[in-house]
Amino acid sequence: MATSATAAIVTLAGCGSAGSSGTEAPPSAATGQGCAPVAGDSLVVLTDDKHLQNTDNVVPAINKKASSPQLIAALDKVSAALDTTKLIALNKAVDIDRKSSKDAASEFISANSLTAGLEKGSGNITVGAANFSESATLGEIYGQVLTAAGYKVKVQQIGNRELYEPALEKGDISVVPEYAATLATFLQGKVDKSGKDPSSSDLNTTMTNLTALGEKVGLVFGKASEAQDQNAFAVTTAFADKYGVKTLSDLASKCSGAATVLGGPAECPQRPKCQQGLVEVYNFQAGKFSSLDAGGPLTKTALKTGTISVGLVFSSDGALAAG
Repeated sequence: MATSATAAIVTLAGCGSAGSSGTEAPPSAATGQGCAPVAGDSLVVLTDDKHLQNTDNVVPAINKKASSPQLIAALDKVSAALDTTKLIALNKAVDIDRKSSKDAASEFISANSLTAGLEKGSGNITVGAANFSESATLGEIYGQVLTAAGYKVKVQQIGNRELYEPALEKGDISVVPEYAATLATFLQGKVDKSGKDPSSSDLNTTMTNLTALGEKVGLVFGKASEAQDQNAFAVTTAFADKYGVKTLSDLASKCSGAATVLGGPAECPQRPKCQQGLVEVYNFQAGKFSSLDAGGPLTKTALKTGTISVGLVFSSDGALAAG
């Protein structure tokens, strides 16, 4: 996993269960001065050093009947080359620099020599992708590498998980770039809704549970990459430098207090992976909560203009490389 400032969090589903959308922050127990916002053009993610978030590492999900040792070896080569820093760069290339997913994928494959020494396979493979740019780019990477490995490949953008996962089970698509913790929780909901949440802050635990769930629905998995796309908490680089914060523990110990403004989606205060989790896991006490969006332009603009001190973003956001 990228050990720079890119640290953990969980896809928006991980903010907590849908439905409890409260808009008011819990009463603040902040007694310190806190850390007033600091404007700046570049953002940095604070390391989730106590593992509040689950392990949403990018992992190839494969229809078992379509699977082969050669196919898994090719996809594992992609996983071995991919970390969060590189995923941020891929997202920047597409979302900010406006390259196509296909071109960004080709450049990544070339830079990481992913087509060298592949075991040759054969047959028709359909790579599915979700309807957002990161998934589309990862799907293109999978597709181009599998083509180089000898497969006849079609890459197809399908929509959300509720659409593409049943197609993956049926074999209408062969492989999809997925996110370990979120997929494990999704499959648990299909297999045993009353069962224990299979996702964990430990990747090995999440993958063990995901593998067992996959067996029940005809899916197998390649190796999980170090790349994560999770909820994360960002500050401006200027804020981090001024107050000396690199981790969420630093934020809690140095910046709990009246002047600190936390920004995020309206439901953040009640969600276990957002403000509620910051309070329970880190004892972080913001002086004020500002209702904005989930890792979107409102939150990022509020950070850069010095309206909020810390905000919810996504750990693989291309904006984290754009400063």
